[in-house]
Amino acid sequence: MQNLDYQKSKVFFRGKWVDFKDANLSIASSPVLYGLSIYTVFNAIWDKKTQRLNIFRLNEHYNRLCNSARIMDFEDFTKQCSYDEFEQIMKDLLKKNSISEDVLVRVTIFIDELVAGTKIHGLKNSMSAYVYPMGEILPRAGVDVCVSSWVRVADNMVPSRAKVNGQYVNSCLMKNEALRNGYHEAICLDTSGHLSEGTVANLFIVRGGKLITPDPSADILEGITRNSILKLANYLGIEHQQRQVDRTELYLADEAFLCGSSAHITPILSVDKRPIGTGNIGAVTTQLAKCYKQAQRGELTEFAGWLTKL
Repeated sequence: MQNLDYQKSKVFFRGKWVDFKDANLSIASSPVLYGLSIYTVFNAIWDKKTQRLNIFRLNEHYNRLCNSARIMDFEDFTKQCSYDEFEQIMKDLLKKNSISEDVLVRVTIFIDELVAGTKIHGLKNSMSAYVYPMGEILPRAGVDVCVSSWVRVADNMVPSRAKVNGQYVNSCLMKNEALRNGYHEAICLDTSGHLSEGTVANLFIVRGGKLITPDPSADILEGITRNSILKLANYLGIEHQQRQVDRTELYLADEAFLCGSSAHITPILSVDKRPIGTGNIGAVTTQLAKCYKQAQRGELTEFAGWLTKL
């Protein structure tokens, strides 16, 4: 049951706690005009047994913000906000909103200037953070996808290792095409014609019991959930590869799924109206989804270090 009304929540904005409705940017700001902001989204999971929240892989999300800022030549986020300060702000955000359910937290660093033109270096940065219900960005029971006619933006166009807001125009075009053609989601190819990722999630396939995912050379975001899946595969003894993956391998896959902080592990049921495997959710996907959920809920002591407890 979801109780949080995020539009009535408290948010962190420009170093202060304000009401959600008051956290606004000017129409002349760099994020609005040029998409000059970077962000991350992480899970906070409610533990019904202990009546406490566990934040999932907070340190890795902080590091991704720092790396995105570095790639984009924003101010050094490590100097602007230490990890300890960042952790405390996130804990305060969840406490101020009395969270007692599974939620997502979105943290953004943005160029906080007006009519600055197409510039980045030396401009002021600010941070915002807000919390919202988990919901279902994709149907948890599985999705029907298409291979998009839109190509994934290459790393030397807009850096794929940086989670840049402006980059998601590319994803929106893919998603829009997929929805208008009756699919839940789209899979994109890179400029070399190899599989890349979904619009907001990384891609895995299973062939012959082996887990396969496109490597970073396919212009993917090096997702934190993707990293979690690879570590869980090691824990479960599932053989896996990171490599270039051809489009036709997706059609031949025994299983396939998307993963991300918002998507969790979402099985792919069909691609371009062709069933994946038997058309049912496969054993490897099921095993990883169960293990991922256990890790998030603190049920696997081997991964206790992934959790920040409130």
